[in-house]
Amino acid sequence: MSKDMSYQGLMARKNEIMKRAVGIDYAVFESGSIAFDYERMMRETGYTLEEMQKIQSSTGVGNTPLLELRNLTALARKIAPKGKGARIFIKDEACNPSGSFKARRAANAVYHAKKLGYKGVIAATSGNYGAAVASQAAMQGLKCIIVQECYDSRGIGQPEIIEKARKCEAYGAEVVQLTVGPELFYTFLMLLEETGYFNASLYTPFGIAGVETLGYELSMQFRERVGRDPDVVVCTNAGGGNLTGTARGLIKAGAESVKIIGASVNLQGLHMASDEQFNKKSFTTGHTGFGIPFATWPDRSDVPRSAARPLRYMDRYVTVAQGEVFYMTEALAQLEGLERGPAGNTSLAAAFSIAQEMDEDQIIVVQETEYTGAGKHIQAQLSFARDNGIEIKFGNPEEEVPGKNIILPAHPNLIQARDLDLEKIKKSYIKNCIEITKTDNVSEADLAFLAQDTKSSQGFVKEVLESIKVEGK
Repeated sequence: MSKDMSYQGLMARKNEIMKRAVGIDYAVFESGSIAFDYERMMRETGYTLEEMQKIQSSTGVGNTPLLELRNLTALARKIAPKGKGARIFIKDEACNPSGSFKARRAANAVYHAKKLGYKGVIAATSGNYGAAVASQAAMQGLKCIIVQECYDSRGIGQPEIIEKARKCEAYGAEVVQLTVGPELFYTFLMLLEETGYFNASLYTPFGIAGVETLGYELSMQFRERVGRDPDVVVCTNAGGGNLTGTARGLIKAGAESVKIIGASVNLQGLHMASDEQFNKKSFTTGHTGFGIPFATWPDRSDVPRSAARPLRYMDRYVTVAQGEVFYMTEALAQLEGLERGPAGNTSLAAAFSIAQEMDEDQIIVVQETEYTGAGKHIQAQLSFARDNGIEIKFGNPEEEVPGKNIILPAHPNLIQARDLDLEKIKKSYIKNCIEITKTDNVSEADLAFLAQDTKSSQGFVKEVLESIKVEGK
């Protein structure tokens, strides 16, 4: 009997398809309510830090350089109050084989797929992860399919996404390019079922644990170089895996006192699944259109339980404007001789601002950079924005309206990291847990889980539950 391949039919088989394609029975870690054993999932389905380092080093991933940005530090100090202006460093992840930190996630996922006997891997991504999976699949001798959400209904594609497709194809992957909308997940599921390939999801324990080596490495490099850990680590935040993995690696290094700050480009007002607005944004990742939804409900990902849970580790969450990131991309190239971006420069723009709040003897580090290339380059992005009716001008980025204009700062002192209300985001997450799971009586295990998942307290969780008339034991 032929299978029902309608949208409804395929979605009805979603869980069994995912279980077969990931090789994880997520039910083992669940208790039937909100809570699940996150640490057990990471421990039993992932790899030890030493195993991950060995896996990654075998394909040239990791051990990337730590660079001090002396000229950008000097500029920050010039406009900061007297005695302020922390030393700014970057971890140059562009030195990985595929040009980004995503190689760490992909190395583990693809290694695991080969270990389990899969013939190929599939990833649904419009970002650097596709190139990373394709690169690692080529090294491991596996087939690779990358599914991209690339075009609007007019057939006009984002230049950054098209650039990444080119890179995936260069590594021998098949790239399936789709228009924005629900067809992405449908096509992804259909391909997983038809091919029997491994789902190299960004959100499995293998992928997230792969980033732990970055955080651990970062701590070890600072201890060797300056004799201590950095004070602040800034992570560009989208789906949360970058921040989660880095923070977990720092904790494994014993660097619990390091402050973790998430940074996203402010795209407030633009809907990521809107056909009309798809090409109105100049950033395809590292923005609030992913950062906020995934923080307030991480399990919206393509696996039943996401291993990326940023609220567990985030101490502060800030946004920067599109124009500020473009400005810092140029500043990095012209003051430091490093052409990188765009996503990693989101956290660099935030770090440049935050450094001015910190003392001169403190250290702030941007934990990743990425390669740049034709469609990812600042000029391609700005030209595309103009073609889509976006006004480009110099001025005050505070006046930037996503989808209408991009305002490059008229002076570097206008670059400003703007704090999001992290407490409000945590409350939204707790409320989403109740609404989505349809729970009306929260157990002690649920309370403990929610407190951990929001880096808060059970008292805080109870207050939120009381506000929505839900009982917590």
